[in-house]
Amino acid sequence: MCRLELRTAAGHLLRECDPARKCEGVLALAEAWRSGEELFLDAEAMAPGPAIDSPGRPDRPPLVPPERLARRSVRTREGRIALLHALGHIEFNAVQLALDAVWRFPGLPENYYEDWLGVAADEARHFSWLCERLRAHGAKYGDLPAHDGLWQAALATAGDPLERMALVPRVLEARGLDVSPSLIAAFEAGGDPESAAVLRAILEEEIGHVAIGSRWFRYLCEQRGLDPDAAFAALIPRAARGALRGPLNRAARLAAGFSESELAALAAMVQSEPGASQSSIAAASAGAESLRS
Repeated sequence: MCRLELRTAAGHLLRECDPARKCEGVLALAEAWRSGEELFLDAEAMAPGPAIDSPGRPDRPPLVPPERLARRSVRTREGRIALLHALGHIEFNAVQLALDAVWRFPGLPENYYEDWLGVAADEARHFSWLCERLRAHGAKYGDLPAHDGLWQAALATAGDPLERMALVPRVLEARGLDVSPSLIAAFEAGGDPESAAVLRAILEEEIGHVAIGSRWFRYLCEQRGLDPDAAFAALIPRAARGALRGPLNRAARLAAGFSESELAALAAMVQSEPGASQSSIAAASAGAESLRS
């Protein structure tokens, strides 16, 4: 029986356009890796296969600039659908980013690839949960437009795994830790406790995902003789573009491996948004907006 190479298999899944097949494939790949019978790892090879500048994705949703996304109250059915769709799109892109972290970067310890394959599998489950909630509201993924900010961040950090670990999981994806409490409250206030429960479950696992980013960021800093707090403070402006939204979820970020020094650097950059309403898609779905680029 021919064994597959893990990073090559991750690249094949990254190119898959159908979300259901991509997520099913990720879960099967993670199970095959756990079994230890069907896969091997070539950590030293450069990114296997053709270059991937754009991952596989379906024809829908159409991708538009973030400012063109509609703002609706989460207290309405249409608003809840829009928020679930935005969050589902984030989780789908999180699958892509985790696969890319496995495929793109050579020369790292085996545990690095195992960690990010596990993240990809978790994100695939999260995406399926949110698709189920969309179906419960009579909608589906692809019904509404979305934006491409997360993948643009992947391309911006494609040349250096240290930058990827610092800026994608620890700035952009960590934003989800900050906004999840308000998202959960918005769904509860809007009469959708089932979706609130899904977001609670996702939050618990996302803390672990950001912690993986923290662990490998610190590992790479150690390998290069860098002070991780200073390195992170220097890199933040590249992702934050001069401002971050508050408040920061200090407890979740500490659990995800942030130091007090790093939180202080982030807090110094936080800008509040006057007039933002917790019931609007832009505010309650700040994760979708803040993860844009």
